[in-house]
Amino acid sequence: MKSLTSYLPESVLVQILETAFQWFVVVDKESRIIYINEGYCKFLEVSRQEAIGKPVNDVIENTRMHEVIETGIEHIASPHFIKGTYMLANRVPLVVGNEIVGAFGSVVFRDLNDWHNLSTHVKKTMEKIHFGSVASDNLSYRLEDIRGSSKAIRSIKETIRMIAPSDLPVLIEGESGTGKELFAQSIHYLSNRSDKPFIKVNCAAIPPELLEAELFGSTSVSERYTDQEEQKGRIYLADGGTLFLDDIGDMPLPVQIKLLRFLNEGENESTDKGQSKAINVRLIVASNQPLTKLVELGKLREDLYYRIQTITLQVPPLRERMEDLPDITNYIFHDALMRVGKRNLEFAPQTMNYLQTYHWPGNVRELQNVIQAAVYLSTGETIEPNALPQQLKEKQEIDTTNPRPLAEIMEEVERRILYETLLHHPKKLEAATILGLSRSTLYEKIKKYDL
Repeated sequence: MKSLTSYLPESVLVQILETAFQWFVVVDKESRIIYINEGYCKFLEVSRQEAIGKPVNDVIENTRMHEVIETGIEHIASPHFIKGTYMLANRVPLVVGNEIVGAFGSVVFRDLNDWHNLSTHVKKTMEKIHFGSVASDNLSYRLEDIRGSSKAIRSIKETIRMIAPSDLPVLIEGESGTGKELFAQSIHYLSNRSDKPFIKVNCAAIPPELLEAELFGSTSVSERYTDQEEQKGRIYLADGGTLFLDDIGDMPLPVQIKLLRFLNEGENESTDKGQSKAINVRLIVASNQPLTKLVELGKLREDLYYRIQTITLQVPPLRERMEDLPDITNYIFHDALMRVGKRNLEFAPQTMNYLQTYHWPGNVRELQNVIQAAVYLSTGETIEPNALPQQLKEKQEIDTTNPRPLAEIMEEVERRILYETLLHHPKKLEAATILGLSRSTLYEKIKKYDL
């Protein structure tokens, strides 16, 4: 059988490529552009000659073509933030024989106006794609969604890459609002169980008398259960996948005993009839309190603690990794813009100053709520301080509720002073004079605090 190239001249094939898709790009296995159509070049404001041969991430911002090449997993209708707006893009690996030789990416919908014309079903699906709102059984978080490049975050990411392929239980400790579920889902996504369920149970949100049935299932008929799936229990639903127990410190002691038995024997025993079934799950638990303290208080069984803490991830509070705040803020901000449908909006310098100097007791979740509210409340093209809650604008005191080394507290003070001085005196020589520093010392501190 003759190939298509035998029937059509090259000029016709080029015409097809230029018009079959609105915008598209092809990259080799090194993620370098080998073809990009003219329409995409015009949008990106780059000539084709300049684009060909360059790494795709140098030409297309926030691209994820390299992920497709590395994993071999296609992205269909994937949100892509580029040049101030969200688009939907398809990315597929290009395979010759058994080898991935590159990837092909095309834009499905070019902007929010196109997006608003989607069907109601797809709209609702897209609206779920934001920081922290997707249901646990609709996996959305990947390792790339963990924002920040601080030493602590880089270390956690590296640990996740190492432990994800195993079936070892993982304990994630961190204050409320630090995004522990994000880390749990990242582990699941990188594991061999990624195509199986990720089931979350919040032990603090379910009444103690119902938690056992919620976990292990119940064969009784009651108004609480409306279908067979719910009667099977969350452990049963997680078979083959990952079970995430959030706030495990709130689990009643009798349920802890049954959980420990399940972990040791690998069998789920339903609440009412004592029927057992072999279940294979990977356990990830989270707590906003140190579990060692709960063991000392008698709220957590010591044998269960030793069973679940094989690998422990300590997620630092936001105030201890403030160098990550700009990246996290940018991520949440653009997500909020997409949901609201605004484009030309930015933070006023004083507003950013308040965000940078606040101590964020509610961590990333509080930051998310503040930014989302500010986007909704802003009527102009700039988010002014009046769109922020009052507590952010009050003079902040140094947080002494969390014991820290004196050097760390002094660095926090120094960073705030530098930031506020540079905000009002952007000329470096003038700022250095005011602070009584040499210009070289000021530049060193600017680099140190990423200002």
